[in-house]
Amino acid sequence: MNDNMNVNIEEMRKTLAAKAGENPVLLLISGGVDSTVTGALLLKTLKNEQVHLLYMDTGLMRKDETSYVKAVMQNLGAKNIHIVHCEDEFLAALTGVTDPEEKRRIIGDLFISIQEREVARLGLPAGYFLAQGTIYPDLTESGKGDGKAAFIKSHHNVASPLVAQKREEGRLIEPLQSLYKDDVRDLGKALGIDSAAINRHPFPGPGIAVRILGEVTKEKCDILREADAVFISELKSRGLYDKIWQAFPVLLPLRSVGLDSGGARKYGWVLALRAINSTDAVTANVYPFDMAVLLEISAKITGTVKEIGRVTYDISNKPPATIEWE
Repeated sequence: MNDNMNVNIEEMRKTLAAKAGENPVLLLISGGVDSTVTGALLLKTLKNEQVHLLYMDTGLMRKDETSYVKAVMQNLGAKNIHIVHCEDEFLAALTGVTDPEEKRRIIGDLFISIQEREVARLGLPAGYFLAQGTIYPDLTESGKGDGKAAFIKSHHNVASPLVAQKREEGRLIEPLQSLYKDDVRDLGKALGIDSAAINRHPFPGPGIAVRILGEVTKEKCDILREADAVFISELKSRGLYDKIWQAFPVLLPLRSVGLDSGGARKYGWVLALRAINSTDAVTANVYPFDMAVLLEISAKITGTVKEIGRVTYDISNKPPATIEWE
């Protein structure tokens, strides 16, 4: 841990403790680096009994994410972990929706409305604080930063009217809002978080809903989840995961003709792979895979996830493209 990070942590803890006081603090956790580091900061600053962690199993998460998140937070000393199984609610709300911004709005508002409902069930007092792992690129891409960045996309933890209300009431805690992703990782290491959790690739707040182009359904979520698990597993087994800043598959709203194992024609979904390197998410460059590796990963995906018939690789940098497809 370097001296500057020591000073930064102490300043952040003093500010956090002064603002929260003895009030309960509720943090929405996702398993991502940002919310995990925020959770660690809360748990190392406030009384553990004071910190409530709320995880929503939306059905839009990675494979086995719920059990993973619970284990990580328990290892950090969390005592109050509240898991909400709300897949049916999210999928119902997204039925028939294809517009990317509408997806984000629906998911963001539902996140907050479920959070409010669950808070009532928990019996937390009205003066509780809401903490979030918002980082600087979230603010700038939502047009909420220093005023110089154009609006790119809404974030459920920035643009939701209910979050804005919490902010206006002075009950919103966002300790990472001036940090970039690499800064957050450095902070996490300084706080003693396991490296496997710190080095996880970024994951969007709306989950895989913005990695499914077109309507989101349970079938598509299950297909993409399996493809993601295969892709990430392949990267890790080849020693590539830590060399790539972010990698994920995108399920396209297209079916392409192919052949089954018996040579009969069939139509399978088209999957796009995305892998980029970046330092701050403001710009990003495509990871230059060896073609032989891409061929092997593609074969592994189509051989494991039978619903996928064709795999492509996205070779667009940011700019002009964004990192996520929606």
